[in-house]
Amino acid sequence: MCGRYTITVTMEELESMLQVGPWENYRPRYNVAPGQMIPAVVAQDGANRLGELRWGLIPSWAASPQEGLKLINARSETVADKPSFRRLFERKRCAVPADGFYEWDKRGGTRQPYRFVRKDRSLFAMAALYDTWVGPDGAKLSSVTILTTEANALMAPIHDRMPVILRPEDLSVWLDRTRFDSKALQAMLRPFDAEAMQAYPVSSAVGNVKNDTPELLREIG
Repeated sequence: MCGRYTITVTMEELESMLQVGPWENYRPRYNVAPGQMIPAVVAQDGANRLGELRWGLIPSWAASPQEGLKLINARSETVADKPSFRRLFERKRCAVPADGFYEWDKRGGTRQPYRFVRKDRSLFAMAALYDTWVGPDGAKLSSVTILTTEANALMAPIHDRMPVILRPEDLSVWLDRTRFDSKALQAMLRPFDAEAMQAYPVSSAVGNVKNDTPELLREIG
């Protein structure tokens, strides 16, 4: 699954990779958690746009925003068929930029958090779906769920799921909502190359969502 992640790169790096313009709300985040507003990129009118969505999908048909707390992730294997995600898979694909994510190793009766990153520490994009909920008063709230897939060899000893990390060459096709090829899109939703990633242990302070400082990125002995 994906329940915590980091986005600490510069705005210039975001602009370069995602082909977006400057975004005044951006700030580095060291411990992003469900329920928070997070940066996401959506293709609109032929251009990529970076904005904020709430992490935890609130379907447009939901009775209340509280339902979003249950849908922080969606299994990529079922998004093409499951009624709650099929329409979003066809029309409302987006991507969540990150430069790492956390997972807890529970072997041996302990809970040791690890940070998973690309070996070159570069930015990556996680495949996601979004929707917009409209309240009784007409207020709108857009929210997002991050897709997961089976774990690669690096992740498997700790958890059986990991976020779908899009390959750079797939990002523009994933975001292009004017075209829909289910088989081609599903082929993108596979585990990222374990050889291009690494993991290292970090402080247990990451377990508290109130902690959001650069110290959380430091490898512990």
